[in-house]
Amino acid sequence: WSVFQDINGLIGLMGGKDYFTAKLDSVFEVPPVFDYSYYGIVIHEIREMQVMNMGNYAHGNQPVQHMIYLYNYAGQPWKTQYHVRNVMDKLYTYLPDGYCGDEDNGQTSAWYVFSALGFYPVTPGKDEYVFGSPLFKKATLEFENGKLLTIEAPENSKDNIFVSDILLNGKSLTRNYIKHKELQSGGRLTFKMQDTPDKERGILQDSAPFSMSSKK
Repeated sequence: WSVFQDINGLIGLMGGKDYFTAKLDSVFEVPPVFDYSYYGIVIHEIREMQVMNMGNYAHGNQPVQHMIYLYNYAGQPWKTQYHVRNVMDKLYTYLPDGYCGDEDNGQTSAWYVFSALGFYPVTPGKDEYVFGSPLFKKATLEFENGKLLTIEAPENSKDNIFVSDILLNGKSLTRNYIKHKELQSGGRLTFKMQDTPDKERGILQDSAPFSMSSKK
């Protein structure tokens, strides 16, 4: 899944969006089988994968943590929203064992901080943050330039995890990402939340984040 710069190209190589999303789905649905021959023992990341019953999705192994956000590239952003909230709810707690796997240079907590705000930087070096499902009803970011960004999701709850609309300073965003400059400019980012998937928003090719092989 680590073709960060060209997810659209990967979708093409895998036979199109339907095959791509089916393969993403399968990661969570297959049995949690594993091969520990490299280590010689069953390490704790492998055991945690089994215990959490998420198929072969091993969040404690950092190179896969962007995978959930890839549904946004294939026209099914509601699946990103579901899995992001599921991981935050199940794999992070305030208890001593509140991290799955290892922290590894701050990546596991960075994933949580970004995801809790409602977006994540999938492609290194690109000025885009891909939308997920915010955890809080309200959060305010203060940037070094003095600007404030208020992120709000007033209908947010444990049931209302799906996004029906995203507004930046009152203007609806149909795309599945936000630009770094837009965040840094401050203002208000509003998520409209509901308890059922919205299968009309963010499904068009123009809504997808950057890929090298895309026309945009």
